[in-house]
Amino acid sequence: MINFVDLFSGTGGIRLGLEQALNDLSVKGQCVFSAEINKKACETYSLNFEKQAPIDLTKFDFVNEHKLPNFQVLLAGFPCQAFSYAGKRRGFEDTRGTLFFNVAEISRHYRPKVLFLENVRGLTTHDGGRTFETIKNTLEDLGYFVKWRIINSSEMGVPQNRFRLYGIAVLGEDFNLSIPDLLGAKDTHSISDNSFISHKYIRDILEDDPDKKYDCSPAFRKALERYFCGNLKKIDGRRCIDSRNGNSIHSWELDLKGRTTKEERELLDLIVANRRKHQFGVHQDGKALSLEQIKSFYRGNDIKEILDSLLKKGYLRLDKGNLFNLKSGNMTFEIFKFLDHDGVSITLTSSDCNRLGIFHNNRLRRLTPRECARIQGYPDSYILHPDDRCAYHQMGNAVSVPVIHKLLYAFFSENPEIFKGMQEA
Repeated sequence: MINFVDLFSGTGGIRLGLEQALNDLSVKGQCVFSAEINKKACETYSLNFEKQAPIDLTKFDFVNEHKLPNFQVLLAGFPCQAFSYAGKRRGFEDTRGTLFFNVAEISRHYRPKVLFLENVRGLTTHDGGRTFETIKNTLEDLGYFVKWRIINSSEMGVPQNRFRLYGIAVLGEDFNLSIPDLLGAKDTHSISDNSFISHKYIRDILEDDPDKKYDCSPAFRKALERYFCGNLKKIDGRRCIDSRNGNSIHSWELDLKGRTTKEERELLDLIVANRRKHQFGVHQDGKALSLEQIKSFYRGNDIKEILDSLLKKGYLRLDKGNLFNLKSGNMTFEIFKFLDHDGVSITLTSSDCNRLGIFHNNRLRRLTPRECARIQGYPDSYILHPDDRCAYHQMGNAVSVPVIHKLLYAFFSENPEIFKGMQEA
């Protein structure tokens, strides 16, 4: 028997991965404490595990008022926060006032043998690398040996490009972990040949006949059919966004705000092509342009009339300082990205899960919450929140379960003495 605590548990994805790894090794796991502050996440957690009420760890007295049972493993997908620094390195004391402090404090008091930590890849460079350095120093000061891995979920049987940082820490002794960093391919249309396990693709997670409520509107479908001359199979991998070129579909190409003239489309295309040039600023997503700047790449004498027309139709807006900017971002389209059947998904996020699309079985539609859960590697037996909005949000915030499963299985298998000792503790 392995007892564990599940901190910042969300909807329980890290727990699922641990339980799957233990099950593969014919060892039972028991959660003796879980904590999550988000009420809706607790509702989903309660549908799948024991009932959970929201808990604020920063106000939870786990030493005196709520002493925890004995446990060997601590799971924590803690948020990324900056620490305050005052002079020399203080390790543990530097973490006060952050949620990682709760992880460190519980570890210091209860001394679990193993910690499993998950965070965004950006933790390694957050606050100039000082945040990650403080975490490493803190764990070292507490007596833990730690190995960190950056893994792209697509390299572990998940049809999604999702880079995350994983840490395994063992109290008092070094350990083996053969799985290296697995970065995979950056392009969702191509896959690395160095996958740790066999790949899955978007075609593997699609539902055959989901509810009609996920279908795109007839007007949006008609606009795309016109754009693709009736062949919607060409939509695989295409993105709907005004501020990019390349593989993007623009709102004016679909006449979403009204018909445009050849000259209007030419000017809009030129704005997209030029707005990110360094001569106009170094903003990553481009910047609003003045009339004089636009004149530097558009030579027509009718520029003022065209700009006025595009402002009235809503393709452009006038920002502060009389600067012209594109009005439609990717979130203004019904779907901002159509996934490639033979590729993997872009990284799911809580804000845009519900705007990923697919053309499948002659239906142009959004991905369903269940398909998003499959993209994260959740089993179909997992019960999603009944409110689609919550389900999309939660799956965008979730972890990729198979990555947790494979990492912990490898750790337990490669360190039999540690694993045996944990069961006897």
